[in-house]
Amino acid sequence: MEITKIMLGELASNCYVQPVGNGKCVVVDIGGDAPVLFRRLGMLGLEPAAILLTHGHYDHIAGVEQVREKYDIPVYVHTLDAHMLTDGHANLGDWISTQPFQPVQAWETVEDDDTLQFGDNTFTVLHTPGHTSGSVCWRSGDVLYTGDTLFRMSRGRTDFPDGDDAKMLESFRKLKALEGEYRVLPGHNEESTLSFEKAHNPTMRGL
Repeated sequence: MEITKIMLGELASNCYVQPVGNGKCVVVDIGGDAPVLFRRLGMLGLEPAAILLTHGHYDHIAGVEQVREKYDIPVYVHTLDAHMLTDGHANLGDWISTQPFQPVQAWETVEDDDTLQFGDNTFTVLHTPGHTSGSVCWRSGDVLYTGDTLFRMSRGRTDFPDGDDAKMLESFRKLKALEGEYRVLPGHNEESTLSFEKAHNPTMRGL
């Protein structure tokens, strides 16, 4: 599956574009720089069908409203992080950015184990709290979009407001229990695989 990674926004957060057929795609996290994404979509010949969010922090949602408005598409976020889409204090934008935050005007909420279908592609919600209460991983085929939960050889921070170290460990147990091989596409830095993380990630190895 040809998935495109684009680093966007002030913290160079990973945005992913997954084709779903018939010239459409799903976009996972948009941390800013919407015009950059527009240009890349044009080069790829793709138009978004939806935006999926791994969590509600500013560096993953700063460009969402521009894209949502341009294409008139749904935005999906876990119920517990939905308030961050309009609150610059809760999403940390007031702390980490010098740019004005553009609140998201419409969204749909999801819960653990919910599934969304786009073309032949199914996206399943894995609720993985810890970094935020509403952090999720999105599973599509053999791909896991892990946001700021699981990184290559590391894990997301839990020292922000709404972070919870105990919940992060439970989320790692949930991911470790998954059977089969998955590409791990995180919210920052390089991709990995679930088998590599099970073998080498210090947090997973300690569970």
